[in-house]
Amino acid sequence: MPGPKSMKQPPRPLAFVNARLLDPASGLDTAGGLLAMDGVITDLGPQIGTNGGIPEGAEVIDCGGHCLAPGLVDMRVQLREPGEEHKETIATGSAAGAAGGVTSMVCLPNTDPVIDDVAGVEFIARRARETKRAKIYCYGAVTKGLAGRDLVEMGLLWESGALAFTDGVAAVGNARVMHRALSYARTFDLLVLQHPEEPHLAEGGAMNAGEVATRLGLSGIPPEAEVMMIERDLHLVAMTGARYHVAHVSTAAAVEAIRAAKARGLRVTCDTAPPYFALNENAVGDYRTFAKLSPPLRGEDDRRAVAAAVADGTIDCVASDHAPHDQDSKRVPFAQAAAGGVGLETLLPVTLELYHKGEARLLDLLAQMTCKPADLLGLPQGRLAKGAPADLVLFDLDAPGRIDADRLRSKSKNSPFDGRPIQGRVLRTIVDGRTVFEADA
Repeated sequence: MPGPKSMKQPPRPLAFVNARLLDPASGLDTAGGLLAMDGVITDLGPQIGTNGGIPEGAEVIDCGGHCLAPGLVDMRVQLREPGEEHKETIATGSAAGAAGGVTSMVCLPNTDPVIDDVAGVEFIARRARETKRAKIYCYGAVTKGLAGRDLVEMGLLWESGALAFTDGVAAVGNARVMHRALSYARTFDLLVLQHPEEPHLAEGGAMNAGEVATRLGLSGIPPEAEVMMIERDLHLVAMTGARYHVAHVSTAAAVEAIRAAKARGLRVTCDTAPPYFALNENAVGDYRTFAKLSPPLRGEDDRRAVAAAVADGTIDCVASDHAPHDQDSKRVPFAQAAAGGVGLETLLPVTLELYHKGEARLLDLLAQMTCKPADLLGLPQGRLAKGAPADLVLFDLDAPGRIDADRLRSKSKNSPFDGRPIQGRVLRTIVDGRTVFEADA
């Protein structure tokens, strides 16, 4: 006779104790613990600790007094798969994200082939399920092939899982096409993201226009190219009533234009990335191609303005703007080098610099990397609350360190922050109650 059927063991509760609980969505900042079961937060607060509140049989993780926060939601990532797997893959990008405390990420559609149809959206979803690390979503393109002419079927792609629409690192330069895109998006209340750069004014530029570019003999991209595109689009937003998002803001003029648009009641949001509030054009130094980004690093006044806009909330979100490139793309003359830098593993510690310098509140910074991008994209992640996904990051707020590009888990190592001293270290990353990263002791 056949033996008895093996009984599947019920899942064990997961208990985090001795933690500093940080939930930017509710303003929570308290000592306590958190319980999770079946990938969902079931309880949290000061009542959960070594003296009680822990279910029998639970797996207990002592946080050592360190910060337990929602996992980061990175809304701007290039994963290079399909098409450029020699630079990054969904697997390596997911591993890098986990090491950086990123539990959810949204990838741009500038792959090969472009994510401009249902098959592309479904490919990303399938590969993310196979990888089983960070949760990976995607944007759909605004125009077919990112060519800036014919619109994609936004409604169909949205129904298939695309969270929003963008032409990635290319601006939708044609005003008529952008007007049609915003009008179409308004019908379904979809979000359109723009790379804010007037393409003809920026054409051929290698870095920020100004004294440094002149001294290095490099062609410049005027800061005005950013605000010109934004101001054009704001008129289109006013005409259509659509939801519009400005990606990687890098100039003071752009900040002012967005601040004014919000005051007028336009449905406008924006993000930036750590290089634009932590570095300026001097990082290019002696033709350092790892500091060649898009948009380019700006002058010190612009850097200060972006940092202030992060602190006062004019800038809604902070994203990594992860753009991996292989050595062949970077170890060439500056003008020919590809633009972009990796950022998944440096997003949290570099952003925390604003807190350590006393320029921004900790919960505000965490909100810009968790609940704010999640809310903007309609995701349930990004908060510590009963019933929310157990996507968590445990980090040491004060641990000193130094960024070493060679030790990054990304397949590419092109970090503009290589060698930079930092303060803050990810200790553990949890996705749906599963540990997907744990730092070495």
